[in-house]
Amino acid sequence: MTTRSIRRDILKGTLTLAGLGLVGIPDWVLPVLAQGETAVPFLGYPEQVITNPAPDRRIIDIRAINGPITPKDQFFTTQHYGHPVVDPATFTLKISGLVDRPIALSLDDLRRMGGKDLVAGFECSGNRGPLQGLSGNGRWTGVPLREVLDKAGVKASAREFVFFGADRGEEEVEWRTQKFKVMQQFGRSLKREKALSPEPFLAYAMNGEPLTLHQGSPLRLLIPGWYGVANVKWLSEIHAQEEQYLGKFQARWYRTFKGEMIDGEMKWVESDISHMQLKSFVARITKTGAGYNVFGVVLNDGTPIKSVEVKVDDGPWQMAALDPSTKERYGWKLFTFNWTSVTPGEHTLVSRVTDANGRLQRTVRDNDTKKTFLEEDSQAPRTVKVA
Repeated sequence: MTTRSIRRDILKGTLTLAGLGLVGIPDWVLPVLAQGETAVPFLGYPEQVITNPAPDRRIIDIRAINGPITPKDQFFTTQHYGHPVVDPATFTLKISGLVDRPIALSLDDLRRMGGKDLVAGFECSGNRGPLQGLSGNGRWTGVPLREVLDKAGVKASAREFVFFGADRGEEEVEWRTQKFKVMQQFGRSLKREKALSPEPFLAYAMNGEPLTLHQGSPLRLLIPGWYGVANVKWLSEIHAQEEQYLGKFQARWYRTFKGEMIDGEMKWVESDISHMQLKSFVARITKTGAGYNVFGVVLNDGTPIKSVEVKVDDGPWQMAALDPSTKERYGWKLFTFNWTSVTPGEHTLVSRVTDANGRLQRTVRDNDTKKTFLEEDSQAPRTVKVA
């Protein structure tokens, strides 16, 4: 029996924990199941999730989430220009532009500034159902961005900070009737107020170990509570400038385009991708003796969570229990729901989350007014068949 077939049988509900003692497989391959617990497969969900579709791509199988912290070899990754290999021994982070003291800092320089820890989870802005696999939650070690910028001395005229990665590729830039082919680095920017706030973070380690190539070794930017595109990997340079940065991945590629009714008239609005929308999803359902356990994940921008609820079919919304160990402001929030009085047949379950400001996870997609798939945060039903 292979690891793949064992995992498939567990997720199909045909192998219980008792059968695992007969085979030797790594714990991380499978969900944590209590004694006698079996997984209930989602209908319309792939039986086998390909978690590494390419050498430089990875998603997680949400049914196998094994606690609040995502292991380094499971954390999702995606990018536009491949994976540049940067030697940590010779690496320097350049701070340039409108600063008093342009500097280049080595990894040792950054470590000597005093390592701090940050628990933060995020998702790709393109993460959506049914897989929801472009997400992860890690314990990051590094230095607050503000401390690094203070070391360089930011000039009063600096209004925008551009973060360039070591990854680069050829782009065709169009200006009216002209097109120019140029080499460009991946870049994202922050306004002065955000860049100098306490939250942005430069991370050189995750889960107690140096960053992997997939996670942007040797240094990456983290903006807690924002979508993954803002968290520039293989960070090589920070440039302070007065003008607005309009690079491809800041101004054009990552936008949400939708219609909004304003004063009774439909207005078409483009907005940039920044802080995460409020979202929850059911990740796994297992049979536990006479009942069923529903397990799920909440992603948000750091606003405290008021409640998570689960609905079965057309029944009422019922309170789920938030895992008390997942209280970190910017980390995943895990929840469970005890589903009882279950009848045979097909059932649809869905979760919704409400934050402390009264903001409620959306019921459906933005009808027909949303023209892009980014920032997909609507409630995500799961259908199962109970024998």
